[in-house]
Amino acid sequence: MISPVAEKNVSPKHLAFEYHPKPFFDIVKRIFDFLASLVCIIILLIPFAIVAVLIMVDDPKAGSIFVQERVGKNGKHFKMYKFRTMVSDAEERLASLQAMNEADGPVFKIENDPRITKIGKLLRSSNFDELPQLFNILLGHMSFVGPRPALPREVVHYRPEDKLRLLVIPGLTCSWQVTGNRNAVSFDEWMEMDRLYIMERNVWIDIKLIFKTFLFFFKKSGY
Repeated sequence: MISPVAEKNVSPKHLAFEYHPKPFFDIVKRIFDFLASLVCIIILLIPFAIVAVLIMVDDPKAGSIFVQERVGKNGKHFKMYKFRTMVSDAEERLASLQAMNEADGPVFKIENDPRITKIGKLLRSSNFDELPQLFNILLGHMSFVGPRPALPREVVHYRPEDKLRLLVIPGLTCSWQVTGNRNAVSFDEWMEMDRLYIMERNVWIDIKLIFKTFLFFFKKSGY
């Protein structure tokens, strides 16, 4: 499914910055993504099972995996997987919380979101809730490194320059993801980080971002 809003103005001929296709890099990246995600999934199968049980014990009304529609490369929609960190009716409560939104741009963010469960707070503090996206990487919906996949309701409000981030496959991690206080980063700064990655993307940048993500993960986990 291609979103008409996402599809418009995504072509490189509309870009105000230098975009260069990198087919060899894309092939290397995909091979790495497939093999690394497969290995990670095998290693994490038991921890995944334990976390899934803990989530269901904490909130029996909801499943352990949260499936949400996101926008990927060229505006193509896909189902993204996360461990559930919110109550089962979180989406229904969203409208009543809009006035408390602390983020600028089309993004919704509350530092102490009342919809987050007890186990959800622990999973978010360690970023473990994001790891089911390894299955998205295995399937080719996502990559280890790339702009974070946006929600369709956010993309509807994108400006032409924001849609440039839809030129590449979205990622599990990115420059914004490893920023110390990322909630303090403005929407425009976040978009600029993604545009800079798209322009300069290469194997070495991906390696550095993956390494920074591991350091960030262990720091947040307290190790």
